[in-house]
Amino acid sequence: MDTALSAQRLEVMQHIGRDLDGLMVEYLKPVDTNWQPSDFLPDSRDENFVTDVKLLQESCRDLPYDYIAVLIGDTITEEALPTYESWLMDVVGVDQVGEPQSPWVGWVRSWTAEENRHGDLLNKYLYLSGRVNMRAMEVSTQYLIADGFDIGTDRDPYRNFIYTSFQELATNVSHRRTATLAKKFGNPHLSKICGVIASDEMRHAKAYKAFVSRVLAVDPSELLLALEDMMRKKIVMPAHFMRETGMKMGETFSHFSDAAQRLGVYTTNDYIEILEDLLLEWQIGSVRDLNEKAEKARDYLMALPGRLKRIADRTRVPDLQYEFSWIS
Repeated sequence: MDTALSAQRLEVMQHIGRDLDGLMVEYLKPVDTNWQPSDFLPDSRDENFVTDVKLLQESCRDLPYDYIAVLIGDTITEEALPTYESWLMDVVGVDQVGEPQSPWVGWVRSWTAEENRHGDLLNKYLYLSGRVNMRAMEVSTQYLIADGFDIGTDRDPYRNFIYTSFQELATNVSHRRTATLAKKFGNPHLSKICGVIASDEMRHAKAYKAFVSRVLAVDPSELLLALEDMMRKKIVMPAHFMRETGMKMGETFSHFSDAAQRLGVYTTNDYIEILEDLLLEWQIGSVRDLNEKAEKARDYLMALPGRLKRIADRTRVPDLQYEFSWIS
């Protein structure tokens, strides 16, 4: 990002960051009253711990192969949180060294703290379930963090807020669907776990959507150009970069994606619906005071869902054929 553009972005970040404390109160929960992973897991101090674990394993015994694969992939993605935090800490306007107590640094830290509970809870649950090769899963998690990834946002807060708005909505869909399926498969406990995580993701999505709305109010043309750029590249989920032992970066993703689509946990149509919802939420079709390039960007964006639907109609999901190293 060039110097002039960075300076412009910094000015906007400082402007919208003035009321960030209020947004944190609205979209994040106090640590002492928030749920913690141990609230949903057998207590190892309890004399009934072993019995409780056996009951948990019994409830997981008949969960379908694809479902376990998706739950593991979701867990690995949640556990790669160090990458997400370090990425956001380098965004223009977020300066943890120069301004460690600034509102934006506070947001990233507090958001990270809430997100950290997701992978922690799912990891412990899968460990207790007896269905997972934990070492293989842990190797994939370490690879995802060690490999790093480029989500196409540079240090631009506009692109990062667009990305996180989309990504948080996508994870909400995924966790919400795994919650529904867990209940269908006779595991209300797991359904509750996935449900509380989905609820967090929706709160976080609302926050990032609010950040974008505030940028739109003061810098609409640049925001639309950033949105067009992100959608032309396509929003690449962190899971896209997963791999297993002996595989190259990203080689596991297509199999994970196939499992998610077979289950209906997260599909191409969900991607399109999220885009439609964001265009509506941000009222992109009626944004005013745009320059010529931004007007063309808006035309592209408003036509994009229809174009993607035509492509999705021709897409076929492969039948179950891949064996993940993660599943015993």
